[in-house]
Amino acid sequence: MKDVSIIGVDLAKQVFQLHGATAEGEVVFRKKLSRKQFLAFMQTHPGCQVAMEACATAHYWARTLADLGHEVRLIAPKFVKPYVKNQKNDMADAEAIVEAASRPTMRFVEVKTPEQQGIGMVFRLRDLLIGQRTQTINALRGHLAEFGIIAGKGRENVSRLRLALEQDEEAPDLPAPVRHMAQLCFDQIDGLSHRITELDAQIAAASRRSRFSTRLQKMPGIGPITSMALAAFAPPMDHFRRGRDFSAWLGLVPRQHSSGGKQRLGRTSKSGQRDIRRLLIIGAMAVISGAKVRPPAENSWLGRILARKPRMLAAIALANKMARMLWAMITKDEEFRGGPLLAR
Repeated sequence: MKDVSIIGVDLAKQVFQLHGATAEGEVVFRKKLSRKQFLAFMQTHPGCQVAMEACATAHYWARTLADLGHEVRLIAPKFVKPYVKNQKNDMADAEAIVEAASRPTMRFVEVKTPEQQGIGMVFRLRDLLIGQRTQTINALRGHLAEFGIIAGKGRENVSRLRLALEQDEEAPDLPAPVRHMAQLCFDQIDGLSHRITELDAQIAAASRRSRFSTRLQKMPGIGPITSMALAAFAPPMDHFRRGRDFSAWLGLVPRQHSSGGKQRLGRTSKSGQRDIRRLLIIGAMAVISGAKVRPPAENSWLGRILARKPRMLAAIALANKMARMLWAMITKDEEFRGGPLLAR
């Protein structure tokens, strides 16, 4: 049998599709293996390049196969899709992964460590709990509105609903089942808030132990959650040649529709890591809100942006600038100096 240079693996829960090829691209084998068979096959196979899509369980298998002596390459699924021939199936996907990984200009995903995935799980669970709390609050507002008890959006208005139920004169004809169900909602909201507070404390404690996180928090708009999100979700910064590349990876630069030498720039691409992008925009909005109390100089960068653009557009522009400054701080191992409020 000819020497296999690269193996493309289409991952699944139980059945994996393998596509082996030579360095010239000639097909050597196509195999469909179970989970146990796949691990046994890779243990006995000579070390080679293994390519997979960066999807569920990919980082686990990448670490496992790397320990077996294989060179693992992870590819974003959107870069594999153009190489799928005709109809989509597991065999075609595995072949497309090999084709994509063989391209000399292909960009690969950095394999995450177990520690990074652990921190990422904390963020994912926190987002899940916040979503459940918001869903419960909105359900409670909707149900009580049917009985004439109205409150505005937001977690800060839950206390108004609680007070309205406690005061019988505001809801004298409220049925007992409604009061009971509302109390269940209040208990659920309180429990979720308690768990979210615990996760926030866990993230804050981890950020205090990290010199990397402590240094980044010196920049206005960067707190413990954003700094730890960078540690959990961002690849090593030396993978980016410049700050704009990191900003583009986050999806904070305009989408291009250029042709014929004429540049056409649209809205932000939003094609990168959504957690870090969202946190940077939230941090930028906090900086802009603080600018109302202490307005920046009119000739400063932020002052000029706020004078010309709406607050949300200014926040996105500021988040873009913050991303570039974070790249410079990390790659050059420098402390924060000045910033958008002082820059000309």
